[in-house]
Amino acid sequence: MTVMEQRAAHRPAPPPAWKLRTDPGPLLPEAEPRRVLGTPAAAKADPQLLRALYEQLVRGRRYNAQATALTKQGRLAVYPSSTGQEACEVAAALVLEEQDWLFPSYRDTLAAVARGLDPVQALSLLRGDWHTGYDPREHRIAPLSTPLATQLPHAVGLAHAARLRGDDTVALALVGDGGTSEGDFHEALNFAAVWQAPVVFLVQNNGFAISVPLHKQTAAPSLAHKAVGYGMPGRLVDGNDAVAVHQVLDEAVRHAREGGGPTLVEAVTYRLEAHTNADDATRYRDDEEVAAWRAHDPIVLLEKELTDRDLLDESGIQAARDAADAFAAGLRERMNQDAELDPMDLFRHIYAEQTQQLREQAAQLRAELEAEDER
Repeated sequence: MTVMEQRAAHRPAPPPAWKLRTDPGPLLPEAEPRRVLGTPAAAKADPQLLRALYEQLVRGRRYNAQATALTKQGRLAVYPSSTGQEACEVAAALVLEEQDWLFPSYRDTLAAVARGLDPVQALSLLRGDWHTGYDPREHRIAPLSTPLATQLPHAVGLAHAARLRGDDTVALALVGDGGTSEGDFHEALNFAAVWQAPVVFLVQNNGFAISVPLHKQTAAPSLAHKAVGYGMPGRLVDGNDAVAVHQVLDEAVRHAREGGGPTLVEAVTYRLEAHTNADDATRYRDDEEVAAWRAHDPIVLLEKELTDRDLLDESGIQAARDAADAFAAGLRERMNQDAELDPMDLFRHIYAEQTQQLREQAAQLRAELEAEDER
């Protein structure tokens, strides 16, 4: 035996901490985004689910168009449209059970509406009337807010608390690809995996963080691959295939509910409209790119599946459009009514017990209002 072989034979084994705690293989996402529509798997899809998804998609598209129009009429200060991403929004709402929680980002008002929230309440933040506009506990929808990814640690905290209490609750948190560049995203995934919290993260990768393309944010093979580093499964899905998104999210929610811990789902989709009504998207993308994604429209894909299977005809298509138009008309009528605002609301819902300074300020404003009424 040589000297080198003698040294190797007596070399101590590495400590146990060096060993991988989890086989990364099962955590890796699909090589290609999962698709159902246009594949043999579509024939197994529940017709009732297909119709429900279609009706919600058509209504969602009309909702986006109406909300965008309201910005031009001065009824909304700003609106971040989810046109093109409706499959993600609708599927996220429909996979949840009543006791579950939805944690939306600022672009996800459609998901909140699809879950049953009054659309006027969903748009209150963007209208500038209230910070939220609805009771989160009543609807089990976390407050809509504009900071990126801050809702993700909140979702983990709620899910972890629910698990400690023994509640049958899953949290589904939505975020955009831009949000994955925020520290909150990484902190949330780490805590969720360590605690095995019943939470699902849905990344709607629409290609741009405002004007910054994905390749300038990350060098990862996909955003779903980021899950592996935290010890949770990553899943990759075609975000314009409503059936595939629903299927992947349903699997992830059931996995969480059964004690399997968190899952990161990346839905590859596209924002057809500008970032908001204040954005000029032509400055950072061309018409050919947008046209290519319009050909992969989630409504067109699902409508073709339904008609090919004789589950939808022209009268059914028109009925869905008419219902969506009626929904938009009701929203428009209610949004065109001026809100009745109470200046004293400035001091409500801040502290359970107001500070002395707030009480003094409230008294001063009340006196000024009373003096104004006496004039």
